[in-house]
Amino acid sequence: GSRSSKTFKPKKNIPEGSHQYELLKHAEATLGSGNLRQAVMLPEGEDLNEWIAVNVDFFNQINMLYGTITEFCTESSCAVMSAGPRYEYHWADGTNIKKPIKCSAPKYIDYLMSWVQDQLDDETLFPSKIVPFPKNFMSVAKTILKRLFRVYAHIYHQHFDSVIQLQEEAHLNTSFKHFIFFVQEFNLIDRRELAPLQDLIEKLGSKDR
Repeated sequence: GSRSSKTFKPKKNIPEGSHQYELLKHAEATLGSGNLRQAVMLPEGEDLNEWIAVNVDFFNQINMLYGTITEFCTESSCAVMSAGPRYEYHWADGTNIKKPIKCSAPKYIDYLMSWVQDQLDDETLFPSKIVPFPKNFMSVAKTILKRLFRVYAHIYHQHFDSVIQLQEEAHLNTSFKHFIFFVQEFNLIDRRELAPLQDLIEKLGSKDR
């Protein structure tokens, strides 16, 4: 089942009136202020796990951004999942595919998005009711964010021309900047993993100081 058949279904809706809904509203309101460094900070008295769970909304953003360039990201144009000549990604999810496999970018991103969706739909990991988060929540959240970063890296390295043609550059940059500030604030992705976009990350950060 390729992703086009279940075209970008967003993460399950957070019930209105719930605490998570209030948190999401807070996140959206601070985002609107234009100060992304401030927008990613943990609101006073809030639970870090819950804040991270609400902010995994990056998944929807990346899904939509990638959706606009899928026609340029094909088996032939992107036969390997890469971020420039020095970085190549192989897919494994530890359950269905235990040993990392080399695959095309569209296939890799299809695996990745389906895997993330499965994590988000898992009530034991991302509870919609107020129950304690599981002990492994943080490590799963870090893996999700690390993998989502790879989609940004692929888009920037391989498809930036298309993004410019589509006049989506500002949208992509804002989304990525928000993502990076968030993972930096809580130290969620290892620096080595960020290497493919290190120059861009420094540039985005310096503009904001």
